[in-house]
Amino acid sequence: MIVGLESWTLARPEIFLAAATALLLIYGVVRGEIATPFVSVATSVALLVTAALLFLPYREGTAFSSLFIVDRLTATMKAMVLAGSAIAILMSRAYFEQAKAWRFEYPLVVALATLGMMLMISANDLMALYVGLELQSLALYVIAAFQRDSVRSTEAGVKYFVLGSVASGMLLFGSSLIYGFCGGTAFVQISGALADGRATEIGVIIGLVFVVAGLAFKVSAVPFHMWTPDVYEGAPTPVTALFAVAPKIAALSLLVSVLMGPFKPLFAQWQQIIIVASVLSMALGAFAALRQQNIKRLMAYSSIGNVGYILLGVASGTEIGIQAVVFYLAIYLVMTLGVFATILMMKRRNIMVEEVADLAGLARSQPMMALGMLIFMFSMAGIPPLAGFWGKLYIFMAAVEAKLFVPAVLGVLASVVASYYYLRIVKVMYFDEPAEAIDRPAFGVNRVVALVAAFLIAIFSLVPQPLSLIAEAAAKGLFQ
Repeated sequence: MIVGLESWTLARPEIFLAAATALLLIYGVVRGEIATPFVSVATSVALLVTAALLFLPYREGTAFSSLFIVDRLTATMKAMVLAGSAIAILMSRAYFEQAKAWRFEYPLVVALATLGMMLMISANDLMALYVGLELQSLALYVIAAFQRDSVRSTEAGVKYFVLGSVASGMLLFGSSLIYGFCGGTAFVQISGALADGRATEIGVIIGLVFVVAGLAFKVSAVPFHMWTPDVYEGAPTPVTALFAVAPKIAALSLLVSVLMGPFKPLFAQWQQIIIVASVLSMALGAFAALRQQNIKRLMAYSSIGNVGYILLGVASGTEIGIQAVVFYLAIYLVMTLGVFATILMMKRRNIMVEEVADLAGLARSQPMMALGMLIFMFSMAGIPPLAGFWGKLYIFMAAVEAKLFVPAVLGVLASVVASYYYLRIVKVMYFDEPAEAIDRPAFGVNRVVALVAAFLIAIFSLVPQPLSLIAEAAAKGLFQ
């Protein structure tokens, strides 16, 4: 089979990122540890250049015998993933240098994980989906345990690997069932088979359940969330920041593409699964975080709750629902990076602290850091006029329009409960007796990320149109 020039052109961003990663790997091996600062910056630049290549020039279509697809939704999701990965790499340097674990392999493994995420997002075939998913997963297993002299980091990597392997097996088993009953793995073939009347075959439905279960693990949806709190707490903090944004966005994009693409004829069947996962995720994210004392563990349950809200938009199955999903994910990306940038600045006598109690009296010793954290917590709680309020509002409006009244009401109630632990952090910072003062953060990448993120979240109500238009264009491409 001869692959045409059009295929290579459509995959230009992925090819560039793969080539840049390979060249930087060779450079790092030749130069040794002295190459680490250059490789980290160059990798971040390569990720941002890759994001630019998605739109300069912008093209749509399928490539490599329809294994690979590019449209407005995939391009938008890839841009968010690339931005999140690039910023996560830049946020990592100070942490790993202090831990004496800063090596040139780290940014390159993140780049390989990002490449896998991009292949996942553009997958138009179950096998292409699996290859991209495994490239991402294998790289993420490595960086979860990257701090080799830390028992917590090693334990996080092992837990993630073992449970991730089970999820991958479930996904592969589901794909094999779908292949057997539909006669192909390409999304076009599956759509054709379901249109021909095979949607009622029990084997297809069971296969879909296993595929959704495998993807639900990747997005930390209940009941496949069990790895999230331990991995978030045990992994190095910059790695946790990466886990909280890029892989989640990629997996949710893939879930939307799979459910709204080849399996749209099975909407009535998979909608039930997604609604249950959504409600359970919102409930667990709200109640399980109430007693958490570790901020990273609290953010793990927060991310589970946020996935519940996003799945509610997916369950609506409408263009407005998918638009709300894209809109929410963009806001979630900024909020989460801002929170983790603030956590990375929390040091006492130059030692990282991660407990909620360590924030006591922060408003008096570091008022700007406390103000930034207040903006992020209020936004995550959904307090107007901050960006997080509009994200949740769009999701609930989409659910109501799709007549999902009970899940929407349960989501609002879960959001009210979740407000408690977000506001508890604000109460600790502003009203508790001061603990030993947090060190004044040096002016660096983390401080810049926190400042920019807080600014964007705070002024969002004044200029919401650009993000609304981007989300509308991305969703429209899926329904054309």
